[in-house]
Amino acid sequence: MRVLIAGAGSVGRSIARELLGHGHEVALIDRNPAAMRIASVAEADWLLADACEPAALAEAQVEDADVVVAATGDDKVNLVVSLLAKTEFGVPRVVARVNNPKNEWMFDEAWGVDVQVSTPRIMTSLVEEAVTVGDLVRIFRFHQSGASMHELTLPADSPVVGALVGSLRWPTDTVLAAVIREDRPFTPTSDDTLEAGDELLFVVAAAALESDLSELQQMLAPARGATSATG
Repeated sequence: MRVLIAGAGSVGRSIARELLGHGHEVALIDRNPAAMRIASVAEADWLLADACEPAALAEAQVEDADVVVAATGDDKVNLVVSLLAKTEFGVPRVVARVNNPKNEWMFDEAWGVDVQVSTPRIMTSLVEEAVTVGDLVRIFRFHQSGASMHELTLPADSPVVGALVGSLRWPTDTVLAAVIREDRPFTPTSDDTLEAGDELLFVVAAAALESDLSELQQMLAPARGATSATG
């Protein structure tokens, strides 16, 4: 897979290193000469140019990219890059970084964005997930389908502790996708028994109602009250 990353700052370079480590072909483009730290990601192709210019994207051979990642620290730039990549060059997949959560509403298909990544919201979700037991926390949302991933760590007093997964009936449009126990994930079967401290990961369809999430919360930890949803 060929990936073009607009923005060669710390975020862009980190993404490039990860992708290269997984065997992908990566190119980095940035208009700031100070960002040209080529030695830090020597395996990538580098281009000093403004990714907001169609000519620069053409020089970077964006039409051959399977994915474009708009990873700059400027939301306006990321939107322009996304729109050009999708509408002018027909890139199949565009991923855009959202720096200010207030701008999330703009990062959609109208601007050529297939997947938006909001670092502040991800951090918030991870903090909540790390400190809450018995609260249903939304980790992230799948952009294309609108479905979301929710996590709950079972408290010792949960009414489902000791219950067989097959004996439980989850709310409509809700699927128990995985269980993490003692740092090891597994796909639950109907014969598995839930234990205190289990981290339950649910996929919830976009069509699910707030009442469905409240029902799920009440099933797992009724004394905890309202659902906590972020991200």
